[in-house]
Amino acid sequence: MVYKDGCSVRLHGVIRSGRPALDLQTTMRHTFAFPLAVLAITLLACAQDAVPIFKTQAMSAFVWGEDNIRGAVSSSVRDPVTNNEIRKLIHGDIEVSSRAGFERVRPGEAGELLSFTTTIVNNTESELYVRQGGASVDGRLISPLPVVRTKKGVSKKERDQVRELASMNCFTNGFLPSGAFLPQSVTSKPLAVNPKAALTVSFVTKDPRYYPILCSVEGCYPKGTIRFFVTVNATDFIFIYLGRAMIDCGR
Repeated sequence: MVYKDGCSVRLHGVIRSGRPALDLQTTMRHTFAFPLAVLAITLLACAQDAVPIFKTQAMSAFVWGEDNIRGAVSSSVRDPVTNNEIRKLIHGDIEVSSRAGFERVRPGEAGELLSFTTTIVNNTESELYVRQGGASVDGRLISPLPVVRTKKGVSKKERDQVRELASMNCFTNGFLPSGAFLPQSVTSKPLAVNPKAALTVSFVTKDPRYYPILCSVEGCYPKGTIRFFVTVNATDFIFIYLGRAMIDCGR
C-alpha cells in the first residue's frame, strides 16, 4: 500500500514456486511492470489534484506588492475617514484598489466572515468588464456567499443560505463601502465600468477553517495568508493579506 496526499494504490503480485530462477525473474518482471506503471500514473494524478489552483482563466495577472516589468505599480494609502489601509494596483489607465475586513458570522455562532471591497477606476476610453472574483485561505479556495439587501420576500428555505447586508458590521459601520456584489461564476453576467468612471464591488465569504482566529496582546486576527482577486477584462488583480492586515469590523 502506497500513500500520497490522501491517495492510495494497492499493488498485487503473485510469485509461484517450483520454477527455474529465470522463469521466476521473468514472472516477477511481468507481474510488477504493469502495477508499477499504474502506480506512477496514479501518483502523478494525485499530485496534480493536490495542488491548489487559485485562478486559471485569466490571460495575465498582477499581484499587489510584486511589481514587474509589465508596468503594474503597487501602493497603499489611508482612508481619510477610517484611517484603514487601502491597497492599490495600477496598470496603465486602470486602477484597482482593495480593502479587506473580518467579523463574526452571527452572535453566538462560530466562524468568521471575510469581506473584500474593490473599486475599479476606468481612465480608458472603453468599457471595462468585471467578470468575477474569488478568494483562498492558505491555498484553499472559498466561494462567495449570496448577499441580499434585505431578507424581506426571501423564502424560509433560502434565508439561512444568504447574508443580509444590514447584518454585516463591515458594511453597516462604514469600515467598507457597500456597492454591487461580484458575479459568482464565469457564466454570470459581467459588471460594466464605463469610460472615465468607477465601480465599487464587494465579495463576502466564510472562513472555512475551524479555528481561524489567533489572539495576542495586540488583538485577534485571522491566521495565515488570505488571497483575493478580481478579474477585469482578461486580467486578474490579486491582493494578498496576512490576517493582521485585515480590518477588524467588530466581533
